Amino acid sequence: MMRFALKWIAIGVVTCGGAGLFAEEETLPEAKTELVADEPMNFVFFLVDDLGWADLGCFGSTFYQTPNIDALADSGMRFTNGYAACPVCSPTRASIMTGRHPVRVDITDWIPGMNIGRVKDARFKQVEDRDNLALSEVTIAEALKAADYSTFFAGKWHLGDKGHWPEDQGFDVNVGGNAKGSPPGGYYSPWTNPTLHARKKGEYLTERLTEESMLFLEKQATRKKTSPFLLFLSYYNVHTPITPYRKKQEYYQALAADRYSDQTPFESEHQGFSRLRQDNSAYGSMVSAVDDSVGAILKKLRQLDLTKKTTIIFFSDNGGLCTLGGKRGPTSNFPLRSGKGWLYEGGIREPMIVRVPGMTQAKSVCHVPVVSMDFFPTILELAGLDSAPQLHADGLSLTSLLRDSQSDFPDRDLFWHYPHYHGSTWKPGASVRSGDWKMIQFYHDQKQELYDLRKDPGERNDLSTREPQVMAKMDKLLGGWQTRMNARMPQPQ
Repeated sequence: MMRFALKWIAIGVVTCGGAGLFAEEETLPEAKTELVADEPMNFVFFLVDDLGWADLGCFGSTFYQTPNIDALADSGMRFTNGYAACPVCSPTRASIMTGRHPVRVDITDWIPGMNIGRVKDARFKQVEDRDNLALSEVTIAEALKAADYSTFFAGKWHLGDKGHWPEDQGFDVNVGGNAKGSPPGGYYSPWTNPTLHARKKGEYLTERLTEESMLFLEKQATRKKTSPFLLFLSYYNVHTPITPYRKKQEYYQALAADRYSDQTPFESEHQGFSRLRQDNSAYGSMVSAVDDSVGAILKKLRQLDLTKKTTIIFFSDNGGLCTLGGKRGPTSNFPLRSGKGWLYEGGIREPMIVRVPGMTQAKSVCHVPVVSMDFFPTILELAGLDSAPQLHADGLSLTSLLRDSQSDFPDRDLFWHYPHYHGSTWKPGASVRSGDWKMIQFYHDQKQELYDLRKDPGERNDLSTREPQVMAKMDKLLGGWQTRMNARMPQPQ
């Protein structure tokens, strides 16, 4: 088994600012390193809740300010076609933890999901799936722990109630993770989180999770016997309830007032409405809270001389909340269509950044479609551990792409199965992407749509009637995969 250490070679600088908790402007060395034997890789995984594909400056936002995350992207590789395995949180989280498709682990909806009784004129019965990640599943934390890694989890878990929390799934430490999807008691203390007690009144949740994460890093750096680690920081931001981050609230209020005097534009989406502009000041402040946190963690890694042996992964669990019924979503994923809960690109395409010392080139961009199941085998390979395809059955290691975004990578079809009703007004459906073609099956509406994502990433031009041969191929692909996976299909009422 080959392990790697890293020799630091600075080759340039990028600007990396911070704010609030931790933050003066500073220069950040852009890292290009050589791999040297006998020292293992550490991992820091940033998972943001409900962050949209276009919610970062490095992914096109001109309203939300994300200098620290943008600097991270400049120092590593940005993936423009990084996909979540599901348009809602719990299934994607399960796919990251296991390297297995949500259908395979039988978590296909957020836990516990929306009761069918809340759905007007539902055509299908409730599709029952698991309300926890089975303890028999092997998580990436368990795989690393077996290789003497220290494992730390902070933030949102949402993969089962007590007995199925992070500490039951391979994490040595759990700070704030439990059954809830929204922050229990809100973002400001006194909250009611059963796994995180407030230290003082008015404490902000994201800052506290960041502080706990930095304390973990400090302990790792000062241990007499150095051991590698996995730090998994899973933000509750930017999930509802949309709550302004007070340190940035006035800035975004002024920015919105200065830029926009008209009403926010919306467009109809089936039975709902999608926001077409990023101008929500409260949401913007919550994005900045995440950016401050990322900056603080990266700064701490540099101070502790851990940057040269730590892989950084940044991802979101589903698209930004854009489409709703009577209410209006807080963000916009435009030019992508729709958002959280939907199988249009806005619901499943995520902002994804990976930086691997000695491997990724600064400012590199990869356009190859990848998916959340791929993180498990990628981390194993970077850790110098053997591949375990019997575990990460639906993921592929991305190391060849991380070395060279133009390298050969296996052609594969990507599948989504979301047979549930959702509060975004989504109704049961499924989807497949094969090459540049993408088909969406709407079971409730008894129709299919087909898009050429290379020419039409915003999914505006439905080609289902003009490309019958492509439609037949895509329909066969999706149906065959669902059969092989024993996917639970919606049944009529």
